[in-house]
Amino acid sequence: MSQTIAPRVRTVVLLLLAAACALLAGAGPASAHAALTGSDPRQGAVVDKAPAQVSLTFSESVSMDADSLRVFDPKGERVDDGEPSGTNGTTYSVKLHAGLPDGTYTVTYQVVSADSHPVAGAYTFSIGAPSETSVSVYGPAAGDGIVGWLYGLGRYVSYAGFTVLVGGAAFVLTCWPRGSGIRALQRLVVSGWLALTAATLLLLLLRGSYTGSGKLGDVFDLNLLGEVLQTKTGASLVSRLLLLAAAALFVAVLFGAYDKREDEEKRDLTFGLRIGGTVVAAGLAATWAMSEHASVGLQAGLAMPVDVVHLLAMATWLGGLTALLVTLYRAPADTPLPTVAVRRFSRVAFGSVVALVVTGTYQSWRQLGSWTAFTDTRYGRLLLVKIGLVAVLVGIAYLSRRWTAQLAEAAPAIARQREKDQADAFTGRKTEKAEAAGKTTEESKAAPKASSASKADEGATRTAKDSARSSGATKGSGTSQRAAQLARQRAAVDAARQKRQRDADPHRFGLRRSVLAEAGVAVVLLAVTTVLTQTEPGRTEEEAKAANPSTASPSAPSTGTVTLDMPFDTGSQNGKGVVRVELDPARVGANDMHLYVERPNGNAFDIPEVKVAFTLEAKNIGPLPVVPDHITTGHWSASGVQIPMAGDWEVAVTVRTSDIDQVTVSKNAQIG
Repeated sequence: MSQTIAPRVRTVVLLLLAAACALLAGAGPASAHAALTGSDPRQGAVVDKAPAQVSLTFSESVSMDADSLRVFDPKGERVDDGEPSGTNGTTYSVKLHAGLPDGTYTVTYQVVSADSHPVAGAYTFSIGAPSETSVSVYGPAAGDGIVGWLYGLGRYVSYAGFTVLVGGAAFVLTCWPRGSGIRALQRLVVSGWLALTAATLLLLLLRGSYTGSGKLGDVFDLNLLGEVLQTKTGASLVSRLLLLAAAALFVAVLFGAYDKREDEEKRDLTFGLRIGGTVVAAGLAATWAMSEHASVGLQAGLAMPVDVVHLLAMATWLGGLTALLVTLYRAPADTPLPTVAVRRFSRVAFGSVVALVVTGTYQSWRQLGSWTAFTDTRYGRLLLVKIGLVAVLVGIAYLSRRWTAQLAEAAPAIARQREKDQADAFTGRKTEKAEAAGKTTEESKAAPKASSASKADEGATRTAKDSARSSGATKGSGTSQRAAQLARQRAAVDAARQKRQRDADPHRFGLRRSVLAEAGVAVVLLAVTTVLTQTEPGRTEEEAKAANPSTASPSAPSTGTVTLDMPFDTGSQNGKGVVRVELDPARVGANDMHLYVERPNGNAFDIPEVKVAFTLEAKNIGPLPVVPDHITTGHWSASGVQIPMAGDWEVAVTVRTSDIDQVTVSKNAQIG
């Protein structure tokens, strides 16, 4: 059974990592954490005369540059004059050219919210009467594409590295000081440090492109990097790198000087390492708290320290769980994990869960604000998934505590059996030595007696001995190598016997399985948490809906999801299929669009390009183009698709199946 454990562990870990990557890949573009709560002119409004300026109001402070707020006329020419100006950080305005003609104008904005996330969007208003417009509103936005995906991956790796680094070190110092000499634990903690350092550097390089152009080529733009360093997020990432240098010194002492100390000396050094490690870990956690959700909004002064405690509790629990799993599976057979260490971790994990529940409850209230936000907002639904995963994790942890109790009860018997096995092994080695000594004595007694040969024969014998000395040396060397090989084989047999005995213990084997299940759920939980930190808080989303008449007024009720199935045939081989467009909630304002491409037999497949355009012929509006992002095989998506007014909209989809083969199909749908 023990020979199949390692492959099973690798398989389970790979499956769980695949699930985590799927969650990250399915997260879609980074959601804005500052929402547009008002505008003048309003979205979809038709004004009698040209306004002197356009102003936008956001739910929290945002930062802008010279091109963050732009206004285009129906022909796609910019009509804004000068740079945006603002007073309180939430409202910005830009002046317009004088004497603007009638028609539909498009306002685009791309800013960075106070919690570090990019915010991009667009809307239209009209002067005199709506008109046809050629402006491409929904091109690639900040936070989308390969840069957005890499940034999300970097965030996940940074959380995972922090968890392993802090939790692994806490496990050694709090639960099992002897573990500082275990190579597997050393590698785990060092891997956490390396992962967090590499992810931080990656985020620092990607930051400028992530909040700006979204181009991968801008990653190494030094001017862009200099601008990032002047922002709050850039300062937090640099601070994290400096704290990681201190963490490297801490790890070196933990697995160097600390490991070499005797037990009495370790007690004196343990207190200092615990204090120093806690300070460094809290500093690392603060780099997230001071630059993301906790740093803005309601009760920021209280939310930041609560967020630090939440992150530390999470790392102590999940990182310690990972260290326990590595120890149970990878620790040498001659240094088994003592039961007292498992029981200590059980108590530490319980305290961490209590801290997570208390701080998580406060964070949920702060970010949601109402019970309805649990189901009415994306943040709330993700939070429900996270709560469910935590509940599953706690349930599995309860089973682990039961295995720990049974293991503690069986520990004396196991220790006596181990001592008996060691004594038997020692007696066996003594017997082997005695037999070898007896065999040597018999051989000396059986040596041939001295011959009475002539002096000539003695000379010949002496000559033969001299000639055999060189070959005797070779034989002696071969004998020593054989002895070393036998010693290694004997050690391997002893280690295998101890490992079989350890695996044969049903209580320890049950604990290993339950801890493996905990670690698996923790991997997915960390992925959900990463997606959650990139999602607009429910409180902000509901406030934006309530404050923006274009999305919350009675004249624009939610009509539910509109689904359109359109068969297509580009005329090429494998050029037939069906494209399905789903628009949710199909109302005036922002909508989520999902597009699926399937073969006639219903199987999803990918095509080189797909584009969508919305046209309201009755009002001469459009086509308004939408370029969705590829999510997975046969699935594209776009969020924030703006429908300026209600009506019978034509939805046209252009499908390209090769370099030269494409077709456009369309259907009408009542939207709004």
